[in-house]
Amino acid sequence: MTIRALILVLSVACSCRTAPAVSSGESLRERVEGFVADWESLERFHDAPLSAERTARLRQFLAGERSSLERIDAAQLDVEGRLDLALLANRIAQSRARLDRADARRVEVVKLVPYAPRIVALLEARQRADPLDARAAATEMDAIARAAKAEREALEKATEPPAGRSVGFRAARELARLRGSLDEWRAFRAGYDPSFDWWVAEPARAAALRLQEHEDALRKHVAKLAADDRDTILGDPIGREALLEELRFERIAHTPEELVAMARRELAWCRSELEKAAGELGYGTDWRAAIAAVKDRHVEPGEQPGLVRELAREAIAFVEDHDLVTVPPIAAETWRMSMLSPEAQRVNPFFLGGEVVQVSFPTASMAHEDKLMSLRANNRAFSRAVVHHELIPGHHLQGFMNDRYMPHRRAFSTPFWTEGWALYWEMLLWDQGFARTPDERIGMLFWRSHRCARIVFSLSFHLGEMTEAQCVDLLVDEVGHERRSAEGEVRRSFGGDYGPLYQAAYLTGGMQFRALHRELVDSGRMTNRAFHDAILAGGNIPVEFVRARLTGVVPALDAPPTWRFLD
Repeated sequence: MTIRALILVLSVACSCRTAPAVSSGESLRERVEGFVADWESLERFHDAPLSAERTARLRQFLAGERSSLERIDAAQLDVEGRLDLALLANRIAQSRARLDRADARRVEVVKLVPYAPRIVALLEARQRADPLDARAAATEMDAIARAAKAEREALEKATEPPAGRSVGFRAARELARLRGSLDEWRAFRAGYDPSFDWWVAEPARAAALRLQEHEDALRKHVAKLAADDRDTILGDPIGREALLEELRFERIAHTPEELVAMARRELAWCRSELEKAAGELGYGTDWRAAIAAVKDRHVEPGEQPGLVRELAREAIAFVEDHDLVTVPPIAAETWRMSMLSPEAQRVNPFFLGGEVVQVSFPTASMAHEDKLMSLRANNRAFSRAVVHHELIPGHHLQGFMNDRYMPHRRAFSTPFWTEGWALYWEMLLWDQGFARTPDERIGMLFWRSHRCARIVFSLSFHLGEMTEAQCVDLLVDEVGHERRSAEGEVRRSFGGDYGPLYQAAYLTGGMQFRALHRELVDSGRMTNRAFHDAILAGGNIPVEFVRARLTGVVPALDAPPTWRFLD
């Protein structure tokens, strides 16, 4: 057994890792890597949906990790080490807060699915490789089926739903996860254990049917969704206090209301610039008519990949010619391209990016109306404003550098750095004259308006001030989206794959980098290239910590965010 393996064994036995003597940033890096490895091991093992045991074990782990951090002498660390220490403390506090919030939401679901702990107990016993009594398991499956039937019948008879639509929808999704996990539980022994098959096969089939019926009832009677409804957008707002908590861990010193006000100011600026561009195109101040005209200027079917290649090369040449950032030759060489399927375009109506830029464009199998909307949504000018965001100097360059510099800081990754960086480049390239024509300015302004609207609708939704339908209307009326594209954006925002601050992170993070640029580049302390290269070399971390790294002033553990970059 290696020394590292021995340490891991002891850490599980003691519920926390014994803190090593840390005297440099390099050893702090190893500690971060160990934290991530242990956390991921625990999450993989404790993977049952709605598990209270998972929550308790992860809380125990975090408490031990936090206690061990307090034994590290920060004075013995260099700047990078002190920064890693502050980052790790922040990550532990954030994980603990998210566990608490997730557990409160779990309790809400269990009220609607009160037999869920019985299923979870079966799943966790298998994960521990506990001996199984097949007859007892069959009895338990029968009890679960009866309980699910009773809950479904109660919902059908109820005059009022027992919870709000979002909680009902969440409960239905969690019940679907439990059904899938229970199928895996059964398949683990099916065919291998004759006694198991004899006792459990029929009760398991009945339980699966009753769980499906209860899930359908939750969707129909609580979430108020038709059985075949694939179009209704239903989010799950977290409330103001949770937003403030998330902002604190993202090192944002501003309130949600201040961010919404900032976004509305920026949206007004975009509107003014759009009206100027509309006038140059002969539409007076009718920016909507100008956007509509630009949307019709798209390539023909089959030509979008060629346009993307042309735009990618153009952006790389621009940042190199203006000495804005270092582009490693292999980064410029190795980006790739794929095309999004019609199903993927339901939630991603525009490009996605990284090393592989995923291109949204109509396919032969789409309905005629959907084809026209996709063509218009991915026109030349809009695409030109997206490609550099997704590739270079945006997400592909970020990922390339993250693989080579401070890779351990992926543990602290945040959309305010990831999306904020790519959005910041949209603003910087605008300032550098990247948009040469009214069409190109409209393309860039459309996306900037979109980022403003994302803050307004996402934060307002979680504050309880906007509905999902109003979010769609905002994108159509105030940005100029095609309605299907707007629906896809809102569905993506509230579908559960993105955190509540994700959509606000684009423009907010961009404004943070912009304020830092004013502080360090406009003041003459750094050149553009040195500034951007230093950010990329520091890893994916909250932007306030980027500022701390570049200035050498690292905040103390648990210090609240103080940088008011909007003031």
